[in-house]
Amino acid sequence: MSGGRVTALGLHKQLDPLFRTPSGWGRLAATNHTDIGKRFLVTSFVFFLIGGVLAMLIRAQLATPHSGFAGPAAYNQFFTMHGTVMMFLFAIPALEGLAIYMMPKMLGARDMAFPRLGAYAYWCYLSGGSILIVAMLLGLAPDTGWFMYTPLSSQPYSPGINADVWLIGVTFVEVSSIAGAVEIAVSILKLRAPGMSLSRMPLLAWYLLVAVFMILIGFPPLVLGSVMLEIERAFGWAFFDPARGGDSILWQHLFWLFGHPEVYIIFLPAAGILSTLIPVLCRTTIVGYGWVVAAAISLGFLSFGLWVHHMFTTGIPHMGLAFFSAASTLVAVPTAIQIFAWLATMVQGRPQLRLPMLYILGFFAIFVLGGLSGVMVAVVPFNWQVHDTHFIVAHLHYVLVGGFVFPLLAGLYYWLPLVSGRRRLFRLGEVAFWLNFIGFNLTFFQMHLTGLLGMPRRVYTYPAEMGWTGLNLVSSIGGFLSAIGFALVLVDVVLQFLSGEKARRNPWNAGTLEWAGPKPPPSYNFASLPLVTGRDPLQADPDLAVRLARGEGALGRRRGERRETIGVDMVSGAAEQVVLLPGPTFLPLFAALPTGAFFLGILLKQYLLSLAGVAVALVLFLVWAWNNGQRQDEGAQDAGAGLVLPPHPEVREAPGHWGSLFTLTADASLFGSLLFGYAYLWTIAPGWPPPALLEPNSANLALGLLGVIGGWAAMRRATLAMSAGRTASVSGTLLAAAAGQIFGGVMLALVPLWLAPPPSGHAYASVTALLAAYGAFHCAVAAIMALFCWARVKRGFVSPARTLDLRVTLHWQAWAAFAGSLALLVIHGAPWVAGP
Repeated sequence: MSGGRVTALGLHKQLDPLFRTPSGWGRLAATNHTDIGKRFLVTSFVFFLIGGVLAMLIRAQLATPHSGFAGPAAYNQFFTMHGTVMMFLFAIPALEGLAIYMMPKMLGARDMAFPRLGAYAYWCYLSGGSILIVAMLLGLAPDTGWFMYTPLSSQPYSPGINADVWLIGVTFVEVSSIAGAVEIAVSILKLRAPGMSLSRMPLLAWYLLVAVFMILIGFPPLVLGSVMLEIERAFGWAFFDPARGGDSILWQHLFWLFGHPEVYIIFLPAAGILSTLIPVLCRTTIVGYGWVVAAAISLGFLSFGLWVHHMFTTGIPHMGLAFFSAASTLVAVPTAIQIFAWLATMVQGRPQLRLPMLYILGFFAIFVLGGLSGVMVAVVPFNWQVHDTHFIVAHLHYVLVGGFVFPLLAGLYYWLPLVSGRRRLFRLGEVAFWLNFIGFNLTFFQMHLTGLLGMPRRVYTYPAEMGWTGLNLVSSIGGFLSAIGFALVLVDVVLQFLSGEKARRNPWNAGTLEWAGPKPPPSYNFASLPLVTGRDPLQADPDLAVRLARGEGALGRRRGERRETIGVDMVSGAAEQVVLLPGPTFLPLFAALPTGAFFLGILLKQYLLSLAGVAVALVLFLVWAWNNGQRQDEGAQDAGAGLVLPPHPEVREAPGHWGSLFTLTADASLFGSLLFGYAYLWTIAPGWPPPALLEPNSANLALGLLGVIGGWAAMRRATLAMSAGRTASVSGTLLAAAAGQIFGGVMLALVPLWLAPPPSGHAYASVTALLAAYGAFHCAVAAIMALFCWARVKRGFVSPARTLDLRVTLHWQAWAAFAGSLALLVIHGAPWVAGP
């Protein structure tokens, strides 16, 4: 202190002990976004290296005809695990790691909205990925392709544990992805610097926001498909078995409802990196900010109308072929808008040919070629000719490696001084770039040719007389050149951390907020939080970094033991709340362990272990939630920089409010996919309707509707009463809400007892039972949440000013009522529609 004013060093001494991660075993309790983001990124790159080794094994096998390097069984595991690792264990976790690490720094916040959820997402990701890798080392890896098409992946044709490993491991990782997406979406929308409206947000934030909403909508169909296939394999149900009223094409629909949007989920953050780096490296501003944002949003919408693009050879109607072919071509328009904006920015500015720019130029060369081949495969007659050939392999890699890996490496070298606090001394990065660029094109350009010559995908050998030998040898040589290039990138990064010279504060003269603090960033990011007035705060105010370090922004002093940041209005960026953040805790790790026990129990057919995992996880999640909130109303308080703000439990649109809604968005996508599967099988699959249907039961329908709707009505009444200060009746009404959902859940749970045939006898019974189970599960969750609120009211965590617990529970009660009612109406209405 000096003259009553806090110095930069004094602020650091106040804030660092509060935000930093404990040492030793305490690092397992980390919730700080910097640590969690680093863990995601490092782990994803480890998986990338594993996927690269698998790619080299594939290329070694295909370098010559009749190679004895690997047999068909091992080769099937190689290509299945290569695709699985790259798509599920590298690409999506890398983008979420980038978002978790970078967004608070770019947006002017001290952490993410739900630090414990981010930590839980990481432990689930690590556990799910480890299941897949350990299985591979034991020779039990999945071997039916990273897309797991039925009936090949069904029990009769894949009787071992290999397919189960994929279903369990990938579903575990998807839990992580959805949890991370909820956290990222809420953080971008609510935890920004005051004054940072949507129109002032960095473009990377826009791209990541679109991508995570696509995750929330696109990943649940795959989760549903994986659950259905695992139930079919474990219990003999009949979702995908045509002999019992199922349809194997349903799996393809569910998989590609996820799979094609995932390509754009991967591309969009990479495009955000380009939109961030190109203006800085060209010493100008982005051309067409609004057009770029609109193009990114349009790309997100259009990507969900393209999934049948992958199914042109499955015999779908010609009208469907025409529609999806046109949609696949239309998606080139928003992509072209972005490319033109980037090129215009480069023409407007003065490009610097530094290492990140080399990777950007490499992106343009590779991705444009991939886009052109994408337009080709959108044309149905051409698609029929090259489907399942190496031409498709080439197209996929030109889009994904050119569209994701090259921009990611550009971003790596751009932000490495931020992470390490050091700059490069050696020029290994340039050598690595040319090895990567030349090696990549040697590898995959030849595959266009082998594909046009008829070489199919997923073959472990080929005869010499087919004329593919020379091209495959060149592809294999190129693959090993790329491997050397990526190894040099790793060496270059390690050397920068170990021996690089200290970097200056803003080595690129960028205008975004991540460069406003010391390098590497402190645990709290900003000693005080900025008030933003433009898109490039550091360009508008060159002294901003110094003023923030002196505490002249918001929250420029420590207030007790609370980690704090500012929450804003989603659109205008006006400050509206002080968000209270949790400190280090082992709860995310402890909650991930029983979650893993649940999945391992299913994998090993030890269902008691799974039930125990569910019970322990439920207890830990309740403890987790119990530690939130406060027991007294505090009202608005001085937050510095002229801001007077209440704590987030006392405002309506707290992060938890939006977190529950975004979680329900993913839940609704899963339920919609289940209804889609029901309707698809009813209209397409053979043997529908089955000879015996569930008899409509008006009593079950009426009682079930009464329970779920009555539970929601009681919850709504309790919430309104508490908000109005009528607290006397709240506890009893909450118990009534729990009772209503329990009763409705029991009515739904009774449905499978009346099914004829049983769930294993016909797909109609299987889907109906799954609908009933979905509704009953959500009724149970809604009841538990109502009881939890009852306990919180009793202990003083809820007041007329602090109704967040009630409003979050009301969201879930409303969804349970809607989904349960719709499930009951479908279950009992379909037999009535079918008639005798």
